[in-house]
Amino acid sequence: MFQFNAELKARLIRYCAVDSQSDMDSSSAPSTQIQHKMLDLMVEELTEIGASEITKTSYGTVIATIPGNVEGPTLGFLAHVDTAPQFNATNVKPRLIEGYNGGAITYPDDPNLTLSPEDFPYLAQKVGDDIVAASGLTLLGADDKAGIAIIMTAARHLLENPQIKRPTIRVAFTPDEEIGRGVDENLPKDLGVDFAYTFDGGDLGEVVYETFSADFAVVAVKGVSIHPGTAKDKLVNAIHLASKIVDTLPHTTLTPETTDGHEGFIHAVDMKGSAAEMVVRFILRDFELDGLAAKGALVRQVCETIAATEPRAEIDCKITPQYRNMRYWLEDDMTPVDLARAALADLGIEEQSVPIRGGTDGSRLTEMGVPCPNLFTGMQNIHGPLEWISVQDMEKATALCLRIAERAAQPS
Repeated sequence: MFQFNAELKARLIRYCAVDSQSDMDSSSAPSTQIQHKMLDLMVEELTEIGASEITKTSYGTVIATIPGNVEGPTLGFLAHVDTAPQFNATNVKPRLIEGYNGGAITYPDDPNLTLSPEDFPYLAQKVGDDIVAASGLTLLGADDKAGIAIIMTAARHLLENPQIKRPTIRVAFTPDEEIGRGVDENLPKDLGVDFAYTFDGGDLGEVVYETFSADFAVVAVKGVSIHPGTAKDKLVNAIHLASKIVDTLPHTTLTPETTDGHEGFIHAVDMKGSAAEMVVRFILRDFELDGLAAKGALVRQVCETIAATEPRAEIDCKITPQYRNMRYWLEDDMTPVDLARAALADLGIEEQSVPIRGGTDGSRLTEMGVPCPNLFTGMQNIHGPLEWISVQDMEKATALCLRIAERAAQPS
């Protein structure tokens, strides 16, 4: 297998040190100006390796071409530049643990934090690997800067080795995937591929073609504000009503911490405001559309029930679609999935095809007519301080990227 260890380490550490967190509260595209640091770096590095047709679109996606040398389908390889807003991503200090010894990993900036193979069995499988983790105060950002490092390494290798047969390849780096806004309506046309892959998955061997379907619910509660000294029989506290809504929704079922497998959930992600007005935001997830609709109906029903207890208040519930299970489209044409499976078999990597309890840019792209399953990078414990990744997993993902390109160049 190809030796990309040093390059992948250097790229991942360089990329993770760049703050590029997205912001759900922003209406701009990209949602944060800091994402341009990564996008502009991608333009610079794609130029350095000799990619063609490098474009930074008006909606903040960098697209480039790796010219093909044989006929075949035009392939897309995608990753996202933003990091999750759920945890601190400022001043990330990536650190390399070479030749992991199998013990607990500690953190220099938080002595109380420990990454243990007893708690995370996948780590126990990586003895001898080179591990990249953060310092304890931030997430790492391997989600999805590992995907970027993998695609950039593969692109550089293809451009330096023109004897490798491959069709035309388009690479794209998107913003705002973590807040569900990574795929602009113009991206399918601008990308111009027959099918694509996101490198945004976890365990070695993952080929994902089934994701959650997702909706986003915003509940706005408007009370009656008045000075508390004269509030008797007049004040309607929006905080109390919002809290009742959250408390009335299921706690021991239908939440992320009480579900797994094919079970969906209702997740309260934040609550902001004052006694006068409150806003509670929920993400709704289910693998099936009827299950997703039922969760939305439950949130609306609870809002209506609480509103009925206090007619002076105003409670509004808006539910908007985010993305849909890519399986609905891919099950009609498994060509990109079968190609990835064959490439894995060529490399001797055991396939892991499991539904993921999340979504990717590929979910939206597939829905918009560009079949786009998701492939592994090795990232683990994403969106928190215990995030880590094996560089050797990344090497295998890079080899998979290259093998898919080679297989796509072969006559069917």
